[in-house]
Amino acid sequence: MKEIVPSPPPIVRNDVVSVQNLFQQNVVPSYGRFDLVVSHGAGSCLFDITGKRYLDMGGGIAVNSLGHAHPAVTEALLEQSRKLVHVSNFYYHEPQGRLAQSLVGLVAPGKCFFSNSGGEANEGLFKLARKFGHDDGRFEILTAINSFHGRTLAGISATGQDKVKKGFEPMTPGFRQVSYNDLEAVRAAISPATVAVLIEGIQGEGGVTPARADYLLGLRKLCDEKRMLLLMDAVQDGYFRTGRFQSFQRILEESGQVNGFLPDAISMAKSLGGGFPIGAFWVRAPHADILSAGTHGTTYGGSPLGCAVALKVLEVVQREKLADNARNTGAWLKSELAKLALQFPAVIEDVRGLGFMLGMVLRPAIPNLPGENTKPVAVRFVQLLHTLGLLTIPAGTQVVRLLPPLNLRQSEAEEALQIIQDACAKVA
Repeated sequence: MKEIVPSPPPIVRNDVVSVQNLFQQNVVPSYGRFDLVVSHGAGSCLFDITGKRYLDMGGGIAVNSLGHAHPAVTEALLEQSRKLVHVSNFYYHEPQGRLAQSLVGLVAPGKCFFSNSGGEANEGLFKLARKFGHDDGRFEILTAINSFHGRTLAGISATGQDKVKKGFEPMTPGFRQVSYNDLEAVRAAISPATVAVLIEGIQGEGGVTPARADYLLGLRKLCDEKRMLLLMDAVQDGYFRTGRFQSFQRILEESGQVNGFLPDAISMAKSLGGGFPIGAFWVRAPHADILSAGTHGTTYGGSPLGCAVALKVLEVVQREKLADNARNTGAWLKSELAKLALQFPAVIEDVRGLGFMLGMVLRPAIPNLPGENTKPVAVRFVQLLHTLGLLTIPAGTQVVRLLPPLNLRQSEAEEALQIIQDACAKVA
């Protein structure tokens, strides 16, 4: 009998160049990508197609709250996809109602709207403010210099960084920027058209700069005096990243007035879905019905699948006390990075942030840093860390951000610190 020879296995090609060529030929070049071509991840680790392992301290820019390929996320996706993936917002479904209830319970009485991204969530805040002030002829929103509020036309108009606006002028009217952490600058900028103030509790893209407690409290008082809305963009700094659900809660702990402070609306996204695209904004009770039927909407926002995943992520975070982990492990990591700043003063200028949102401020010039001199030191330092097996995120020209998953283990934090120390030693 003739023996049947099995077909040879398919050839696996770890071809970095071919994948990069696919992007260069077919993908709009709107991102400055690093050379890495990733394949898969597990927990706090990411692997490229050559098999090299990286410790991921960037977390998809604060998105992967449970790391990569978490079984609870996979379980939620499978379970819900067998029942209902999408239904329009003409109908009710339990996952959206339960998720809204959970988020309201973590903030204060109010209501939630669900979107697909942080940029969309911020658009909702802009429309809320416009609707609130419409009858009085007020429409202007004050934001902060160095802020970041998304890539839509209104989002870049709200953003306090000229580099994101370049080439898209004229800007959408109704936004002006003033100094961050400067209450008097806000007061001086208020005009008859001003209806709201929008800030980040910790500026992320602007360099990991936290708001001061007195600034937050002063803004709340000022907005009450002027009958303006106080809006907070918590897309990056929210969702337990600082050790509390919202960054303002953590910032105000030391003042003892956290229970006496509340913004009027908060935008959320990133970590909310643990990697699944979902955004939201919460509006406090007195203003929660301003956006009535027909005034705002979305096709995909608040889908059964997205909400089921977000509910599962929240369940894991609360069950495993990951807010405490972000607080405690983050505090340890920050203190150890501060020691490195003392050890390598020619490399690290400062360390700032809270919990698992940390910024390592580099010196403006590091002579021995490899890479093209035309590139910012933050990008070149991040590239150096890549060669040593660590992923981080640049912010501006001098800041390297650490935004790891909320379930980062102590041993992984120690590994990250060792790699950063090795990088500092190489260039010092």
